[in-house]
Parts: sequence; C-alpha cells; structure tokens
Amino acid sequence: MEEIFDRQKLLIGEEKLQSLHQKTVAIFGLGGVGSYVAEGLARSGIGNFIIIDNDKIDVTNINRQIIATTKTIGRFKVDVAEERIKEINSSANVIKYAEFVGKENENIELFDSIKNVDYIVDAIDTVSSKLRIIEFAKANNIPVISALGTGNKLDPTKLKLADIYDTKICPLAKVMRKELKRRGITSLDVVYSEEEPIKICNNEVEGSKENNAKKIGSIAYVPSVAGLFISYKVVSEFIK
Repeated sequence: MEEIFDRQKLLIGEEKLQSLHQKTVAIFGLGGVGSYVAEGLARSGIGNFIIIDNDKIDVTNINRQIIATTKTIGRFKVDVAEERIKEINSSANVIKYAEFVGKENENIELFDSIKNVDYIVDAIDTVSSKLRIIEFAKANNIPVISALGTGNKLDPTKLKLADIYDTKICPLAKVMRKELKRRGITSLDVVYSEEEPIKICNNEVEGSKENNAKKIGSIAYVPSVAGLFISYKVVSEFIK
C-alpha cells in the first residue's frame, strides 16, 4: 500500500511520510468543511483518525460534502467517512463517535479518547460546542484549528489561514473572539473568509418546525477549499 504515497514521498521524504502514518487527528464535524479535511488528511497519509458527527447524510448535503451522494443518503456521516478513509488507505485506523458535543458533563468517553491526539480540527457550527472543543485542546496542549463561516460565500480565493485575533469581516469570528477573550484564550488558528456574506432571498424554511428559520446558502468549492486549507495546515505542522 505504500506506493499510494510515492508522489508525496518525492516532496517530503520517507522519514516525514512515516511520521504522518503515526499521527492521530480528531475531526469534529464531517460536513462541507470537515469531510474534506478527512479526505485531505487520508490522502496525505495520516494513519489514525477520530471522527465525530451525530448527523445523517441528507439530500441537501450532496452539493458540498464529499461523503454525500445519492447512495449515502440516510446513513450516519461517521460511517460513510470511515468507509471512505479506509477505501483510500486500508491501513488507516478510525474511531468514530456519532455524537453531538454538548455540555461539560457530556461526551465523557469521547473527550477521554482524544486527550493524547496530535491535532484537533473543529469543523462544526455550534458556537458553544466549538468553545468547549477549543478550551479542551488548549487545556491539554493539543494543537487545534477551527473552521469559521463558509456559508453564504461564493469566492474561495477570499479564504485565509490566520489567528482569530487577526481576522476581519467574518461575523462568526467576531462572536468567537469575544467568547475566547472571556475565557482567557489569546490565540487560535482558524480558516475564515474575508468575503462579505451574500444576501440571499426567499430563504424561509417551508414546513419546518421553525417557520422563521433561515437557510444558509452554500456552494461546492468554498467549504471544500476551507477543508483542504485545514488539511494543509495540519500536515505542514507535522512535517516542520
């Protein structure tokens, strides 16, 4: 199976390639961004994954999530992502949790399992869950990177890697900065967009329990590029 990574070995060498096989990355969220993080890392030779997502694949995911196809609708994202990782690299180890990251006293087994990972990727949407993941990573001296908003964006060239305190325009970054300051967290690697959010029309969710809820627009090539940016950041830190 090692020939899978022959072209990569030409770039980074045998020693660094072997080190990637030993690394463990925890990925929270397997949506438009997170599914491409898993894809990029699997194809880069990361050997161990812990993947976390409580959602099942919906037909509306197909336009932007690499694990979403007409054949995978209705299946848990963690199950499909595990299969895809192993189809890329059958030697990879995958631990999966079909869980939502809740309050401090929840997900005990999950958080125990990631205490010694080499990197944590936060690719989820819920602010309270993101903050819990980030606080955990910082408390345990685990490198962490967060994906900020890619919804209502059309231009992947406006995506950037930065510290959250150097971001601008992104509404989610503004909220996160405030909450991180309150918690005494002074730095956080993020992928974010400097594109102004697109104003979309006719976005009331019909037939929803929350009739006033709004859909967030998304296109294939923005969250995917954000996910690949994150995989680049993780791998580049490992091979320094």
